[in-house]
Amino acid sequence: MEMEGADGAAVPPSLADRSHRSSISSMCARSVDVLVYLIDDTVVQLSVDSLMSVTVHELHRIVRDALQLPEYAMEVFALWLISPLLEVQLKPKHQPYKVCRQWQELLLRFTDCQEDEIMQDEPSLQFRRNVFFPKRRELQIENEAVLRLLYEEAKFNILEGRYPCDVEDCEQLGALVCRLQLGPYNQDQHTACALKEKLEAFLPAHLCRRGHSLLTALWKRGAKQPAYEQGLLQAYQAVREEAACEEPEALRQHYQAYLQRCHQLPYYGCAFFYGEIDKPAQGFLHRGGRKAVSVAISLEGVYVMDSKEKHVLLGLRFQELSWDHTYPDEEEEHILWLEFDGENEGTLVNKLLKIYSKQAELMSGLIEYCLELNAAAEASALENSTLQSPTLPPLANKQRPKLRRQNSVVCSRIQHLATIDYIEDGKEIKRVKPKRTASFFTRQFSHGATSYSAVQAPAESLEQG
Repeated sequence: MEMEGADGAAVPPSLADRSHRSSISSMCARSVDVLVYLIDDTVVQLSVDSLMSVTVHELHRIVRDALQLPEYAMEVFALWLISPLLEVQLKPKHQPYKVCRQWQELLLRFTDCQEDEIMQDEPSLQFRRNVFFPKRRELQIENEAVLRLLYEEAKFNILEGRYPCDVEDCEQLGALVCRLQLGPYNQDQHTACALKEKLEAFLPAHLCRRGHSLLTALWKRGAKQPAYEQGLLQAYQAVREEAACEEPEALRQHYQAYLQRCHQLPYYGCAFFYGEIDKPAQGFLHRGGRKAVSVAISLEGVYVMDSKEKHVLLGLRFQELSWDHTYPDEEEEHILWLEFDGENEGTLVNKLLKIYSKQAELMSGLIEYCLELNAAAEASALENSTLQSPTLPPLANKQRPKLRRQNSVVCSRIQHLATIDYIEDGKEIKRVKPKRTASFFTRQFSHGATSYSAVQAPAESLEQG
């Protein structure tokens, strides 16, 4: 956010990156022109008095009035500071001007960016969904303007691959985007070729790019590549249209249909953070390395996703996990620890996943706050039910359910994780040795080309920690 006329000229934003944009366009004697961006890059220009002291709550109300949204939009949406390096949802009591002045300090504290990147980075104010607004209440929204804003944000997250989806779901969602952008299906205008030209406007970018790699070009003669435009076209043809329904009402229904399908994704409405996890050891040298992941946190749980492959590695609801955050004085790096139930060669174990990230402190704080909000909501619901029914059955002793493993991108891939496995034996905690990969000698024997006999070493030296 560029602050002209404050303490000297600010570093101008890069025109090459759309996320490097100024939210302060001019400063007069009494008022400042503030630019607030919507998720689709639409700009809301506001004239704000006393910018240096205005709070997020006050600015939020000015935005709501400018967009002519209903009063409850104050709960649905929030103001965020966004840049390519960091995303922060502001609290109602925050003063945006002061937070912007501290932006470089925040980047130093919560990112691993280079100094020159930090010096050039500039946040913009964005009006987007409030992480703490429950999905169940979103289903009750009927206002078309509010639904459109929620739809645009959900569509952005789908197309950017932040919400991993199976291909079938991508096609269904893409079909609704076709309907909303192109109108009702017309067989003369809406052909597979026409959709293919604009495929990235309807389907996630990583799906569209798969047909253009060098490796794919080499395969082209021998293997038929997925024609996603065909599935998209069929889904577009199948979009239901209510008879005698006026277009404004039809748009509202399609916004709702898109959002309802997105609500089935467990990470809908999450805040996103970035980090790395250890790769499972591979080969007889047990070489590993790290994998880039995005961590999504909502009121419902925590989801760790492969940034490259666009699928879930681990999804945990809060009742399925324990967590902790350690600082560099305790470990070499900032780490968010996730603990959950699992198995190791048929033995029930506790699993620990290490997420390396300078944003671990932010993630830990958000998890704790979400748990507090959930506890308050449960207490309120219990109080209301007690007033209606004085006698309640005793609460069951709930155990964390076992995770389901499926082929869907939405479900956990625990086998792709390098976890620390342990069991508690009385007061003693015993580390469970990881399953050994196929050894070099085993592979040699399988070929039957040698009669080499392995030397028997002491058992302790053969164990891998």
